[in-house]
Amino acid sequence: MKKQFILFALALTTSWTAIAQAFNFQFDHYSIIVADVDKSADFYRDILGLKETPHPDKSPGFRWFIINENSQIHLIQKEVAYFELNKTLHLCLATQDLEGVMAHLKKNGIPFSDWPGNENSISHRSDGVDQIYIQDPDNYWIEINTAKH
Repeated sequence: MKKQFILFALALTTSWTAIAQAFNFQFDHYSIIVADVDKSADFYRDILGLKETPHPDKSPGFRWFIINENSQIHLIQKEVAYFELNKTLHLCLATQDLEGVMAHLKKNGIPFSDWPGNENSISHRSDGVDQIYIQDPDNYWIEINTAKH
């Protein structure tokens, strides 16, 4: 009976994986609520160097930014629904120029830290990826790492 259950579970897992891969999902966008859309937009444009793309309706309170041609971050100015900001809930951007990013952050007075929170430090993951963490004007956490895609 135990062997039949394991075979059933394996078959179910395999079929769900095949279905999920069949949809060929691509990451589209990540939306965040901000207190001041222009202040946050300045950060995403000037500090992270993201290119802004027009909101299709040109609605006030919305600013959209492109990441790597196809993905976007949408900034939406609304009354903030408060929740606990936790480093484990973060946006992650990958670059092969982490040293350049850190120099840019330092030049602009943006503090960064490693995972434990040591200022101006880098975390070195066991898979060889280096990472730092920063916060945007609304204190959302952003990881910047050296993962290759």
